[in-house]
Amino acid sequence: MYVYTTYGKFQEEMNTYFHRTESRLQFMEMIQRMLAKNLMDSHPVHIRIPEDAMAISDEEFDKIVDSISISVNFENATNREIFEDKMIPQFQDVFTIRHPRFTRHQSHRHNYFEMNFVVKGEGTFYFEETEHVLHEGEVCIIAPGSTHDFVINDDSSIVYTICIRKSTFESTFTSLMSHEDLLSGFFRQILRDEERANYLRLFTGNNMECRIFLRKLLLESSHPDEYSNACCIDLINLFFTNLLRNYSKTIAFYNYELGSDFSLVLQYIQHNYQNLTLASLAEFFHYSEPHLCTLIKQNTGKNYTDLIKNLRLRDAKNLLINTNQKINEIAEQIGYNSADHFSRVFRQTYGMSPAEFRKLNKKDSPFIPFSVEDDEEA
Repeated sequence: MYVYTTYGKFQEEMNTYFHRTESRLQFMEMIQRMLAKNLMDSHPVHIRIPEDAMAISDEEFDKIVDSISISVNFENATNREIFEDKMIPQFQDVFTIRHPRFTRHQSHRHNYFEMNFVVKGEGTFYFEETEHVLHEGEVCIIAPGSTHDFVINDDSSIVYTICIRKSTFESTFTSLMSHEDLLSGFFRQILRDEERANYLRLFTGNNMECRIFLRKLLLESSHPDEYSNACCIDLINLFFTNLLRNYSKTIAFYNYELGSDFSLVLQYIQHNYQNLTLASLAEFFHYSEPHLCTLIKQNTGKNYTDLIKNLRLRDAKNLLINTNQKINEIAEQIGYNSADHFSRVFRQTYGMSPAEFRKLNKKDSPFIPFSVEDDEEA
């Protein structure tokens, strides 16, 4: 059985109940209360989205969201175990909502990825019953199987929640997860081992591009048609690519099983690998070398030596393709003692020398539309 309301009508009832009783309800409890008061609709409301919806302020866009319909299926009973087929509509891989305010804290788990983005204000993130406050511009990505909750405690904060099927990462985001960075590594590791509770945080600041992606995701989720799912997949891919390009240095990675935030170690490796040794890394972070090797393997799926090699060769490929630096200069820049050593490792990995790789992949001169060759100008 489906019933309908709007974001605005639902939130008004939540606000009124909270300020009158100083207590909170879960989402489905409020829906049942509204149904008993004959406040639910039998059909969704269709609204026209203004053409300038991507350019207006967060507050103005939030008023538009207030008018958008929410559909509720009563098969989605309150439960601490929530499965993607109950939360994400059929035939959709990515589903975005505006997170309700003043919900009662109730930690839960589910088998899909959840991402919360604080557009304005702040929210309280509970992870395995540890409490964290997320501020404007922060993104939190929660791995499937992690016990968590997110609560907004004021009238004006705006948070978007994006639900992404786990299978979507396995089939659609293969290219995104091939990069040698922390966000890609997070998804690869989670897909290998879904029994470990993990989350990852990034700090985007006041970035309008991220907000535009989120607005489009919410609108596509609210008014689905035959193109909506493809649009949502492309938008979330663009959103993650934007995070990787601009905010990878702000990542905070948490592994609950280890009981520690290991992101500082991974970031230190990523930005200092050129002249880093296992001994110096262990000394800097006050780990024994064997224990540090275990942590690196658990969090990246690679041993220390392979991790350093992959980081060096990743940057080597970028320099070979995008610069005119000499091979010996590239070797020195990425931490090899000699060009010969670098060339041997490169050939063993890719089956060709650095010079051959450059010749095959070097970018041509930039294409200039409507330009003509000199000899054609007459």
